[in-house]
Amino acid sequence: MTWISLQFTGVPLPQLMYGEALRNIALLEATQGIEQSYVEPFNDWTVWNYIALTLCLMFGTAGLPHILIRFYTVPTVRESRSSVGWALVWISMLYFTAPAYAAFSRWEILRDVVGQPVTQLPTWAANWASTGLLTIADTVESGGNGDGLLQFDELRIDQDLVVLATPEIAGLPPTVVALVAAGGLAAALSTADGLLLVIASAAAHDIYHRTLNPRASLGERLWLGRFMILATAVLAALTAIQRLGIIVQMVAWAFSLAAASFFPVLVLGIFWKRTTARGAVAGMLSGVAVTMLYMGFSYVYPASSLLGISTSAAGIFGLPVNILVTVVVSLLTPPPLTSHPTTRR
Repeated sequence: MTWISLQFTGVPLPQLMYGEALRNIALLEATQGIEQSYVEPFNDWTVWNYIALTLCLMFGTAGLPHILIRFYTVPTVRESRSSVGWALVWISMLYFTAPAYAAFSRWEILRDVVGQPVTQLPTWAANWASTGLLTIADTVESGGNGDGLLQFDELRIDQDLVVLATPEIAGLPPTVVALVAAGGLAAALSTADGLLLVIASAAAHDIYHRTLNPRASLGERLWLGRFMILATAVLAALTAIQRLGIIVQMVAWAFSLAAASFFPVLVLGIFWKRTTARGAVAGMLSGVAVTMLYMGFSYVYPASSLLGISTSAAGIFGLPVNILVTVVVSLLTPPPLTSHPTTRR
């Protein structure tokens, strides 16, 4: 993307040239007669929904279990804080780069691909067409006008192919495509292994050892954890193969549930010493209950949503309930025991 930005604008910073890309996209779309403009909003969300979803994504990220366990990979608190700081830097880079990547990709396709003779398209078209994720429908039989020129609506690129195909469309060597694919795979595996470890530890330690069988040996817990990792991985793979459209929605729901359950308890547990275990459990249960109740009711009756807030941002309702219940129950229950330093003789 840096190379495309340098070629098109003379500035190798696509994050800063994002507006220039949008301006040129609008001009090319007007010239080519494209009705659905890229620069127009993709949805009709209300301002309240934008704010609620932003907060849920922020708080949900801080409360995701597979993010929290990353703190166990560093030996000291100081290094933990440094790790979080660097993580925020790179996450910010990602969030600034992703929209620019999409914009420059569309600019590249509108400028150098659309309107070109079908017989003179570069080799990348034939390479990616063999995967079935890219189709060129210029003939009348396939729905095109048959004029021999590639129109925008005659080029169909699967959304999963855009990230991988853009470097090759821009004329970059296959090595760059391989690096992009490797980066995406590494990010997916990093998230997957964190989730699998959380599931395994929760099942083997929190549920089985601490609740069902306190006398369970270390070997039994290890075998249960391994079994849970294998079973969860198989179920996740079978679900991913189906390519269900609701997966994206489920990810958004996970952020809302994390924001309404774990995040308030983490904050109160760190900054308010009066927080009790019963208060934390009651708060998490109430936050999840309110969030899921709003999700179900709003999913069945979309017109009844409050302030236009969608199910993806339902955690904004469970979060304050969680805080309120945690505080009230903590005040009504005995305070937690505080440890005192051992007196040396």
